[in-house]
Amino acid sequence: MLLTSVEAFAREYGYSDAHLHYVDFFQESAGMPKLLKAMADNRIDHVMISGIPVAKKWHEDEPKRPRYYAGDDADAYWYSATDTIVAAAVNKLTPEQRQHFHPFLSGFNPNDKNSAAHIQRVLDLNPGLWQGIGEVFTRHDDLTALTSGDTPRANNEAMTRIYHLAAENDLPVMLHSNITSKREKNPLYLAEIEEPLRNHPHTRFLWAHAGTSAEIHRHQTQLDFLLPTLTRMLEAYPNLYIDLSWSLLTPYLLDEQGKPREAWLKLVERFPERFMIGSDVVGRFNKLGQEIHGFDPLLDALPEEIARKVARDNFLSILPHAVR
Repeated sequence: MLLTSVEAFAREYGYSDAHLHYVDFFQESAGMPKLLKAMADNRIDHVMISGIPVAKKWHEDEPKRPRYYAGDDADAYWYSATDTIVAAAVNKLTPEQRQHFHPFLSGFNPNDKNSAAHIQRVLDLNPGLWQGIGEVFTRHDDLTALTSGDTPRANNEAMTRIYHLAAENDLPVMLHSNITSKREKNPLYLAEIEEPLRNHPHTRFLWAHAGTSAEIHRHQTQLDFLLPTLTRMLEAYPNLYIDLSWSLLTPYLLDEQGKPREAWLKLVERFPERFMIGSDVVGRFNKLGQEIHGFDPLLDALPEEIARKVARDNFLSILPHAVR
């Protein structure tokens, strides 16, 4: 038994970061050199790199520039130039460096039925660059209320057109779609993601944080229905993949002592190809390694073959066939 423990803690992983934003909510970034260094320092071989689909306004009435979208009551607005920033950063890389980056296109309004045509134009402008769509912001805590326009839903007609386009172009879709609100102790918004999963079996869906968020956890420490709901959905929808970003790490994957929870280990072992890890950093990369290595206790508790899939390979498996 001691040998098994020593072997587990002796493991070194290569990682894929399945959820990284190159810019923040002001469309600013620490830059590619710092990102490359953070990747090299922490054995991160591959990165899903995306922009942020909204920009936070510095309102005329606010004397101090906010530091985050929740910093004041000013709204946010859909910002398509975020993809231009990401494309420019990736296109400046050497061919060897570029192999480690997997750009996802996010700069569109998910309420606009014109968005599918916009996405196709962006794909055509830079053939072969974009390898996925997202992170698409639909239900997203207070950001939903702060964003100008109608409430975005993962099951609206505009997004339906995008799912068809994604399947036609062999692109996975990363969705941020909260499973509930801050106060409701039931899966209030579950139908908004379950309907697309059912109606678009040929589209690969990556569910950001499995529908959770830090803001939900501030009001509800744990969602008792999350584990059974995820179990049922993974059984029912082979096109569903789970992004285990930081807001799932605690209180779900690890307990108060930082030890993996047995029920979650069993779920990952039952669906070993459907989970992946992400940092969800936004424009700053000094904590990239800390966020990724935070999953090591979970990985070390899994059988090694499954751990390596979760750490690195599962993300690569959902990318377009042309780049796998």
